[in-house]
Amino acid sequence: MKKEFILILSAIVSLSFSAMAQDSGTARVKWYSIEEAEKLNMQQPKKIMIDVYTDWCGWCKKMDKETFNHPVIAEYINEYYYPVKLDAESKDEITFNGTTYKFVAQGSRGYHELAAGLLNGKMSYPSIAYMNEKMELLGAVPGYMTAPAIEPLLNYIVEDKYTSESLEDYQKSFQSKIAAD
Repeated sequence: MKKEFILILSAIVSLSFSAMAQDSGTARVKWYSIEEAEKLNMQQPKKIMIDVYTDWCGWCKKMDKETFNHPVIAEYINEYYYPVKLDAESKDEITFNGTTYKFVAQGSRGYHELAAGLLNGKMSYPSIAYMNEKMELLGAVPGYMTAPAIEPLLNYIVEDKYTSESLEDYQKSFQSKIAAD
């Protein structure tokens, strides 16, 4: 009897860990390079969301861990956007939308021309730049955002509400899918 209990308990624990592993796998954003997003967008147009970060940015890491790994946010981004990670200090040449962008040395660090263009020269991290399906820059939002804070913005952009109403008005009627903690 004791052996059966231990076997059943082991099976339950094993299944629980398996389910948790699958769950955490679905709560991950599938990030692309900007070149990959451009190619995918030519085949199936979607909005493009570009997370502009640096390796040394603590708030960027916190946003990766807490905001982008939130199951509701990760699922929404994966479904409706081509999400891109862009290191604002990358030394790699990037060709996007017919233009080649390079690293510009400045002081002890420097910056990437594409990051500067997306952020209109306001180099603040984290920042998220949003583009429409035609790869036209809609704008960039600087600063750390929690999952409940970014959810209405992501929807506002996907639903093209920015063309007809303010984000403030949109948020008044927005129904969150994130359970109140």
